[in-house]
Amino acid sequence: MTIKQTGRLTQAERTEISDKKMLEAAVRLIVELGPAATSLKEVGLMAGYSRGLAGQRFGSKDNLYAFVLRHVGEIWLSQLTDATEQKTGLDAIHDALDQHYRFCVEAPDQVRAFYTLWFESVNAGSELSAIIGNIHNRRHQDMVNWINTDPQILQKTKSRADEIAAQFCASVIGIVYYWLANPSDLEETRQLHDNLKNTMTLLIAAE
Repeated sequence: MTIKQTGRLTQAERTEISDKKMLEAAVRLIVELGPAATSLKEVGLMAGYSRGLAGQRFGSKDNLYAFVLRHVGEIWLSQLTDATEQKTGLDAIHDALDQHYRFCVEAPDQVRAFYTLWFESVNAGSELSAIIGNIHNRRHQDMVNWINTDPQILQKTKSRADEIAAQFCASVIGIVYYWLANPSDLEETRQLHDNLKNTMTLLIAAE
């Protein structure tokens, strides 16, 4: 972000700054208190604004949580895209898993807040369900594309791309659940990522 020579921020620049502060505050409160105990008032105050600003900005906690999911999801997508750019097949899958582990290590609060909201969204009628569904579908489709666009993967394996992608996505969620319950056990979390790489290798390369 570049501040104009006048020293005055544009509205877009002010919005960018407030978005960053609101995201950091919301993530911290979700991690420390949980979604149910997090309030719009506390998010605004922790971000350094008035107690009513977050309420005016988001209107409801579901809208705030949608904001968190979208922003953390965009950060993750950017890192994943960089890690897997121009790669297909097992190279892309292995690099995606390595990047997922790094994200857990380097931005644990963001990951914890993101997946806490992910699991909360399974409640019936949650307004976050559509967002989570889109993120899940994107992850699934990325996996399908990595398989289908790799010329070295046999056609009979490509015919099972949806099945393999479903296994991959379910396994990632299982690894995340373990990490949420055991945040200090990074060695086991790393090993679970490596085990999934081995499983995907067997599923894709065995035929």
